[in-house]
Amino acid sequence: MRIAGITLPEKKQIAFALTAVYGVGRARALAILDEVKVPHTKQTKDITLDEENKIRTLVEKMTIEGDLRREVSSNIKRLKDIKAYRGVRHMKGLPTRGQRTKTNSRTVRGNVRKTMGSGRRKLEKT
Repeated sequence: MRIAGITLPEKKQIAFALTAVYGVGRARALAILDEVKVPHTKQTKDITLDEENKIRTLVEKMTIEGDLRREVSSNIKRLKDIKAYRGVRHMKGLPTRGQRTKTNSRTVRGNVRKTMGSGRRKLEKT
């Protein structure tokens, strides 16, 4: 089953398989299935052609995949252009939503540390 150019996994329940589409999360997938009246636990391979077409029309009405990615990137670009606080944080590669950076956010800052042993050097064998 293909929706918006994405092939959905065959062996997953349809509620989880729909989340493979960028812009469709669990809540939105469940809302779509409720509207189409398809059981959430139904496997993707067991979906009838009629149900598939109904799901496809509902999903394609939404802003998903390429359009959504473009919209998000243009929003970030706008914040950078007007030099908003969040835009500056995006430029510097720091967290934008108020998280602390003294002890966390190492991966965002590129400061990944490897774990260390006891700190003692190993004795050389002579």
